[in-house]
Amino acid sequence: MELWDHQRKALDELRNGSVLVGNTGSGKSLTALSYYIERVGTDRPLYVITTAKKRDDKDWNKEADTLCGVNELTVDSWNNIKKYLDKKNAFFIFDEQRVVGSGAWAKSFIKIAKANQWILLSATPADTWMDLIPVFVANGYYKNRTAFIREHVIYAPYVTFPKIVGYRNVPKLKQYKDLIFVLMLIERHTKSHVKRIKVHYNKELVKKTLKTQWNPFTDKPIENFPQEVSVCRQIINSHVSRILKLVEIQKEVKQLIIFYNFNFELEIMRQWFQPITVIKEYNGYRHDSLPTGEHWVYLVQYTSGSEAWECFTTNHTAFYSLHYSHRRIKQARGRTNRHNTHYTDLYYYELVSDSFLDRAITKAFAQKKDFNINMLKRRKSHLVL
Repeated sequence: MELWDHQRKALDELRNGSVLVGNTGSGKSLTALSYYIERVGTDRPLYVITTAKKRDDKDWNKEADTLCGVNELTVDSWNNIKKYLDKKNAFFIFDEQRVVGSGAWAKSFIKIAKANQWILLSATPADTWMDLIPVFVANGYYKNRTAFIREHVIYAPYVTFPKIVGYRNVPKLKQYKDLIFVLMLIERHTKSHVKRIKVHYNKELVKKTLKTQWNPFTDKPIENFPQEVSVCRQIINSHVSRILKLVEIQKEVKQLIIFYNFNFELEIMRQWFQPITVIKEYNGYRHDSLPTGEHWVYLVQYTSGSEAWECFTTNHTAFYSLHYSHRRIKQARGRTNRHNTHYTDLYYYELVSDSFLDRAITKAFAQKKDFNINMLKRRKSHLVL
């Protein structure tokens, strides 16, 4: 199978310990398998650590079947990465960036990387230098996380909890990043159209909730600030104008993917869509395949299904509510934005109210930052403005 020009260029630049960075749908998996065959050698066992969905759907096995030379392939999920800590002299492809931070996955990744050859694939590799610590350590640039922090991290003085205010010797970090990252640039034939659709919310109920600190859904007191924000968001996102807009969009486009955050949003959509169209779901409880036919909705929870699948049967995606992570939104859009889709125009409908909460999320996204509810703590009174 012939590689596209952008894939061939990336393959030529890859080396052990590289991070292959490419937009969703750019063909990273095929490039990685070709690197294994042409540059690593098929005498080494091949292990792919990926998402549970990709493992279960056998996406990597299907890709390998299109190439000649992949003889021994083991595909497993990140949840099972500890099973491979004793492997040596093999080749690992780590698919979908999961090695941010200092948790069990990152520690297992570093241990495996030091005993084997490997590359990592990602559409959204890192937002901060801290996110890249496991990759830097795995490449041998630093002994461990502590060594990186000692050399580069500047903490704010006299604060209760550590707060990073800057980094030392950033040119060195940029040099390491340039050595590791291989960018797979692709000129897409698609054009994305993001339509921000205004919806309403119950402003008076939000005001009352903030004043009384009473949860109207459980009829119990609100216990803390995160719960306060959660209750406000449920009030905001439960307004009937949201589902009415989605029903309107679906009637017009007929085939619609809808991303959502919370179970209460799913219940609202079930009640409204069940009488009028075919419903399929992808979440923590159901893993339905993409619907077929001329009239359907595919209800996908961000945390379960914003990555590792592709859709060529519709060019319309709606967002019942926005996720706090702009990377999740980008990944969700990528389900239809594939390099081999036959669509040219891709449409994304973001439902956003005029509440301060929704405005704060969209403001963070405009700055390419994740939204953190602590941003609201000092401005609680503005939640309803």
